[in-house]
Formats: sequence, structure tokens, C-alpha cells
Amino acid sequence: MSKTQKNRASGKKTNPEKQWHKRRKEKIAVYAGIWKLIRPAIVYGCAFIALVGLMSTGWQSLNQYFLAPMDPADDAAVAVTVSSGSSLSLVSRQLEEKGLVRNSTVFKYYADLMGMGQRIQSGNYEMSRAMSAADLLERLVSGDGRPKTLRITIIPGWTVENTADYLVENKVFASKDQFLSLCRTGDAFKDVYFVQSVLQQSGRKDVTYALEGYLSPNTYEIYTSTDEESLIRRLLRQTESVYLTSYEERAEELGFSMSDVFTLASVIEKEAKTDDFAKVSAVFHNRLKKQMTLDSDATVKYVSGSVKMALNASDLAVDSPYNTYRRKGLPAGPICNPSMDAVMAALYPDEDYVKDQYLYFCSTDPNSGALHFSRTLEEHEAAVAMYRPLWEEYDQRRGAK
Repeated sequence: MSKTQKNRASGKKTNPEKQWHKRRKEKIAVYAGIWKLIRPAIVYGCAFIALVGLMSTGWQSLNQYFLAPMDPADDAAVAVTVSSGSSLSLVSRQLEEKGLVRNSTVFKYYADLMGMGQRIQSGNYEMSRAMSAADLLERLVSGDGRPKTLRITIIPGWTVENTADYLVENKVFASKDQFLSLCRTGDAFKDVYFVQSVLQQSGRKDVTYALEGYLSPNTYEIYTSTDEESLIRRLLRQTESVYLTSYEERAEELGFSMSDVFTLASVIEKEAKTDDFAKVSAVFHNRLKKQMTLDSDATVKYVSGSVKMALNASDLAVDSPYNTYRRKGLPAGPICNPSMDAVMAALYPDEDYVKDQYLYFCSTDPNSGALHFSRTLEEHEAAVAMYRPLWEEYDQRRGAK
């Protein structure tokens, strides 16, 4: 029997209105519970939509005023150089100074936000005011498309000036002025152990370039962004690494300083081919012991710049501390950057030629570089008389004056 039937049977009456209110309260309670559950989600959702709208509006404003191209119609090339080791702040300021971005700070934070702040590459770039911040950043990260390194070869026998000319010709440097200036004094490299002692050698004030002789000939791979001081330092460090302690000890046995060794080696380098280095060294060692002048044509040519083989009396009379026809002993300093073969020859002259007291040599065939060695002045003068016509013909054929 249902509750209603029971109520009827018992004589009780139902109240429909009361039941309706009860059911309504129950529904309201259910809806309130549901609302309690979904209300935070709706609130957070609305807040999120509002935030997205604000961020979108902010980004559009940021992009329009700071990240968009400065002038979409201006595609004229603007040169930008990013040196090795440049900070993001420095690069950003440079872009602002060049008129490529409106605000360097905004560009810096944008690059960091995109995770590219530490990936910018050094190089020489061509940008334009029509590029957006995103375009500029992509270019800086991808690089300028040019090689980052190059190989250079310093040839034995080159002077400081020969080396400077080569570096300019190969576009390592735009000008040779700074390179020559640094080599002239050597003051920037006193921290290299041997440079300090070389600069303190007596008579060094007479040298043309303080670092002549010490720019080690070799093949090097260098960064295209390297500067003059960095490159010179690397060449000096190479000399430091190849001049062994045993060489210093041998120099002391001979009564030579490092400067003496490299000066003699430079003269040997210019006077002979590698096969004759030790023999020429023996001649010079013998003349030094006898306190004779070295009479090296190469030392005169270093001063005059002459390329003649047949030097005349006027050429040999040049007044210079490098002229070994007029000055006894070694010239004021090295006359080129010698090879280690020449350095070894300076330290270890041919023992037989030292013992047999060879004092002279001269060129035979100018094309081959072969030499004739003599013990006495009479033998030497006879050899010169024989070969001098070949030297003069050689000079005439080349137009050397």
C-alpha cells in the first residue's frame, strides 16, 4: 500500500503545495552545488580570456612600436659589424644606433625571450630598416654567410713589411698601419717571455722593427675577426714554443743571446738555400771570430730595398747600423723572419767549414741559388770576377736597378 493510500486509510490529507516547495528546495540545493563547482572554472576562464585579450593587445602594441620594421619601404643596406666576444647588450645598442630597432633594451629582452641571446655570431652583416626584429635576430643567429676562419702562411725570409702586405692583400686586415706600428715598438708584447729580454738588448734602439725576426713562419688557421695584436701575439707564441731550452743552452755556449741567434739566422735565411745554411753559418762564425765585417749583401738590401744581385760601391756605402760592410759584428737586429732551419744553422754551423776556415762565399747561378765558397780573399775575388757577369745579366733581365 502506498503512502498516499495509507494516508487516506488513516484519514490524513496530502498537501501538494508543501510537496512542491520541498521539491523546489531540493532542486535549488542541487543547482547550488553544481554552481559551486563550476563557478571557479567560469571565473578563471573569464579571467584567462581577459588576460589573453590584454596580452594580445599588448603584444600587438609591442610589435607595432618596437619589433616591427622601422621603415618597410627602406631596403637600403646598413652595414653592421659584430666583433668576436660582443655582448648582446652591445649588439642591441649598435642596432639602435644604426636605426634598425627603436629600443635596444626591448630588442635585448626579445632575443633572450626567444632563447637566441647567446647564439648571436660575429661577422660583417648587411641589414636594412625594412627588416623586423625577428628578421634581424634570425640573421644574427644564422651568421653573415662568410667563412669564420681562414688559413694564412707566413713564408720564411719575409720581413715584417712583407707579412703586413700579405695580410692586407688577403683581406685579413684593411690596413697595415696598426700591424706595423705594433711591430715597430713591441711594447704591447712584453708579457711574452723573450720579448722583454730582446727589447732590452743593447743597440736595439737602432732597429727598424722591434719584432723583426720573431714572427714565426708557419701556416696558421685564424678567425676572420682576429685583430692585429692577437695575430702578432700568436706568431710570437709560436716562436716561443719552438725555441727550446736546449737552443738557449747552445746559444750560451756560443756567447750568443737569443737576439744574436735570430739576427744571424735571418742573414743566413736571406743569403742561402736550406742546403747551404750550415756552410754559410760557418763562414759568418769564422768572420765573427776574426772580428771581420760579415759583408752580407742581404743586410744592405734590407736597408735600401734593392733587389739587385750585383751591388756596386754606392750601394755598399749606405750609412746604416744594418750595413755589415761598414759595421763589424752582427747587424742591429734581424733582417727577416727566419725558419727554424736557419736558426739551427746559426746554432750549429758546418763543423768542417769552420775547421777549414772558410771566410767567403758568392752566388754562382742566380737562377739556382747555388753558392761558391772560398778560404782566401784571392779565391773569392776570382770567383766574383767569374760570376759577376751572370749577376748583371740577371739584373738586366729583371729590370732591377
